[in-house]
Amino acid sequence: MKLSDTDPTHRPLYMHPLVFAAAWSLLGLLFSVQDWAEIHRLDVHLHFGRILWAWEVMYLIWAAFLWILVRFWGSWLLRVRTLEMVIYLLPLSAALTILEEMLWLLCFPQYPIAPSHLSYSVRLGQVLRHEMIDGILIFWGAFFFYRGATYYTRLREKETAAAQLETQLVHAQMSALRANLNPHFLFNTLNGISSLMRTDIGGADEMLEQLASLLRITLQREDVQLIPLSDEVGFIEMYMAMQQRRFAGRVRQQVQIAPELHDALIPAMLLQPIVENAYAHGISRVDHDGILDICAHRNDDCVRIEITNTGSLTPNVSKDGGRGLANVKSRLHLHYGDRQSFILREAPGIVTAVLVFPFQRGHAAAETAVNYGA
Repeated sequence: MKLSDTDPTHRPLYMHPLVFAAAWSLLGLLFSVQDWAEIHRLDVHLHFGRILWAWEVMYLIWAAFLWILVRFWGSWLLRVRTLEMVIYLLPLSAALTILEEMLWLLCFPQYPIAPSHLSYSVRLGQVLRHEMIDGILIFWGAFFFYRGATYYTRLREKETAAAQLETQLVHAQMSALRANLNPHFLFNTLNGISSLMRTDIGGADEMLEQLASLLRITLQREDVQLIPLSDEVGFIEMYMAMQQRRFAGRVRQQVQIAPELHDALIPAMLLQPIVENAYAHGISRVDHDGILDICAHRNDDCVRIEITNTGSLTPNVSKDGGRGLANVKSRLHLHYGDRQSFILREAPGIVTAVLVFPFQRGHAAAETAVNYGA
């Protein structure tokens, strides 16, 4: 397939005709300055403009040859093998050098100081004796630059595409984990409402309204993965208010968030499964004096969140509870890799979940996050 058969928008910038010509013109300028300095060192005086124009014409002729070659046979030049280089490109480089010198002599018949009686063919022979090797080197230098630049560009494009695919995969995994939380959260909350229907109809009705608000917040978040900690805490406090209605008089709840962490970013719905576990497998088993404390503070460049509740790790939590905590661990790992930790600590009658992850301020991300406090 020829390069011209591909989408022109995918051609590199240096193949744009104006950019290509400008680059070769710059080469002409550099060599003309060098030539002018060398001539003056030999005490030969030639006008710089004449020298500049001669070099510019030479390199612009080469630019035209090479641009046409790459434009119509660029794909073949990228695939050509060593033997084909010798068979096809080596003669081509010599032929283009001769053609370039022929055209250049037509533009400058007396350059630099050629006797007028010499014929065109004699002057061509003189020029080729001095410039043939240089012309071939120009061709091969441009050829290897084109191959190297193209391979490098394609490698970077592949790396970028691979990184984008990896990001999309991680995003899909995180979205799947988030989606797995919602039905579990919904069913547990509906069970709590059902338990109140026969004893506290008003409380059950209020819990339904709060559940509707929580579901609205969840839908508003859509695929936002990181939200300010203040938004996550607002969600959790609404959830805790629902549970307070259910476990009235059986639990003391407390939330303490360091002021500098209100705009810290946290994965959405990261704390909810832990708090849900605290109620389901700890507080629900006591008749009074249950506790649920949430504390967040900054530790150097990390956010440290501790959720302490009445309960025990033995016997082990149920299958559903284990799935919720595994979900939290997976999402932390997807977001932060090895820069995070999630551990459970147990004291007599008390269980503490400790989450540590990098501190990231949410000023820039706040525009994409939903303001859930409204």
